[in-house]
Amino acid sequence: MSGRLNRCHAGHSASGSVMRKRGKIVVLHLAGQMPLAGIAWQAIHYLLGFEALGFEAWYVEDSGTNPYDPRVDSAVMNCEYNLAFLGRVMERWGFGSRWAYWDALNDVHLGLSRARLKALFAEADAVVNLCGATRLREEHLACPVRVMIDTDPVYAQVKYAGGDPEMRTYLDAHTHFFTYGENIGGADCRVPTAGIAWKPTRPPVILELWPEPVGTPASFTTITTWKNKGKDAELDGASYLWSKHLNFERMIDLPRRRPGVSFRIATRPPDERVRKALEKGGWAVVDPQGVSADMDRYRDFIAGSRGEFTVAKDIVARTNCGWFSDRSVCYLAAARPVVTMRTGFSKFYPAGRGLFEFSDAEEALAALDAIAADYERESRAARALAREYFAAEKVLGALVDEIGL
Repeated sequence: MSGRLNRCHAGHSASGSVMRKRGKIVVLHLAGQMPLAGIAWQAIHYLLGFEALGFEAWYVEDSGTNPYDPRVDSAVMNCEYNLAFLGRVMERWGFGSRWAYWDALNDVHLGLSRARLKALFAEADAVVNLCGATRLREEHLACPVRVMIDTDPVYAQVKYAGGDPEMRTYLDAHTHFFTYGENIGGADCRVPTAGIAWKPTRPPVILELWPEPVGTPASFTTITTWKNKGKDAELDGASYLWSKHLNFERMIDLPRRRPGVSFRIATRPPDERVRKALEKGGWAVVDPQGVSADMDRYRDFIAGSRGEFTVAKDIVARTNCGWFSDRSVCYLAAARPVVTMRTGFSKFYPAGRGLFEFSDAEEALAALDAIAADYERESRAARALAREYFAAEKVLGALVDEIGL
């Protein structure tokens, strides 16, 4: 499905009656800086989700961060590839005249002019800093409602609680705070709040953009960065890694224990040792660039999977913060069951049908066996979960109600 969603999802209510526009929401994000399909899907679910609620959504990247080119797996000085990707995404989904990108290296504004962008922030009813992608500046502060959506929790909370001046300045520029760590503030979560009223939210999805299931594919898959760096945290004398690789290593031999099921992982191993260990463990290693360079290829990869088998970053698993992945939500929307590591999310939506959690290999194997026992049932349950708990109209409707728009 290309172009803007049908009228029921762009300015009309579900009953078909016209909704008056409720104002402008600017989404700050990084789909141009990081031109990867999963990030683009995240942006589109928010943009179209806000539109379906009757808002006029705008997309802006003005963080000034150097662009990343996935073809060379490095930050680069030229944003030509990034702009081409972003332009295609915005045009395809109906935002061709409502996006802006600031090329800070050359101090050039693309899409919207510098003057129009400054005026937009003054006109907007809310600025939504998705992923906390942007350090808010004076022009952003012209908007009275500035929403932080913390999609990758724990690091920011720990730094803020520790009195880090940069983190304090960064977060304090916002007026409202939401996090995918839905259990933050709970008695069984160790993550400090330090006086910030973090509100729970979760990844929104528009089910109509994800295909109905066809057949029973053979392979469990996932798409991931093997090793992340830069946001490890120290909490109560313990170290927490902002990376999945340790938990993947714990599960590296899992495919060999279920020889009748295949496993594919779209990732770039950091070296041949890791690649060989994955292959020896029974994983087929797929080039992630081939999957993530295009939104349709990414969607087809997910839809062509038996389900997702993945782990969580150490920092979200051991803190029990309640985080859940927006990529996993896409698997659920495509009616593909998800088997993922326990983070505390099952306090907020049920695990055991269509969605399974584990802490060790035995629990993971039990989940795979449950899916094998009745795949069609688990497939239906996965999509039903996406509809009930992650539908954009519900997730974003609750968010805008919370901030009073």
